[in-house]
Amino acid sequence: MIVKKSVLSPGTPFATPYYVVNSLQPGPVFMVVSGIHGNERASIRAAKSLAGRFTRKELLLRKGKLIIVPLVNQKAYRKCIRGVPDLNRTFPGSAKSRASHPLAAALFELARRYHPSWYLDLHEANGLSQKNRKRVGQTLIISPGSKAAPVARQIVKRMNESISVPAYSFNIHLRERSGTSRMAMQRILGARAVTVETCWSLSFPLRVRYQTEIVVHFLRAAGLTH
Repeated sequence: MIVKKSVLSPGTPFATPYYVVNSLQPGPVFMVVSGIHGNERASIRAAKSLAGRFTRKELLLRKGKLIIVPLVNQKAYRKCIRGVPDLNRTFPGSAKSRASHPLAAALFELARRYHPSWYLDLHEANGLSQKNRKRVGQTLIISPGSKAAPVARQIVKRMNESISVPAYSFNIHLRERSGTSRMAMQRILGARAVTVETCWSLSFPLRVRYQTEIVVHFLRAAGLTH
């Protein structure tokens, strides 16, 4: 296994590190992205931690490739804001359109280069979905009819089996929203794409743990890890 650290958008104000974990064995390509919104700190911490664990070989990839972009929007992160404009409304909506922000364009081109079969976009939200189904905290968001649905439902079940507080349990949330990275990867590249949302009202360490566990569950389900 080889882990290579590179830079997205080098030499620009949007430069940010990313990691390519290569198992050296044929298999699917899996992409994990976090920090599209700069104030969603637990998801960013989880993605950075996972990149570190693969770099130190505490986690091993048995086949395929894993691309991790732990902190997409560095400028928003430094200001601890969602981002202006909202980067997750600037991705191409179809193969005939283009991203309306240079950073969204660079991230999409990275994905186009590796053509992931799985794409996870890590986020955080207000409100627990168990208490209000209109809220997306503690959800996996997929499109209606998504090819990711069977695995996403399986992982929600696994997560909820280990969660002792019922209000903290996860739900599946069905949503399509053009301009998001999830929809761009699904519509244009054909990836099984999922948005992961933990809830801000939970403690920071617990949110990091949930984000990390969900990514690891997906990697196992895709056959990349044991």
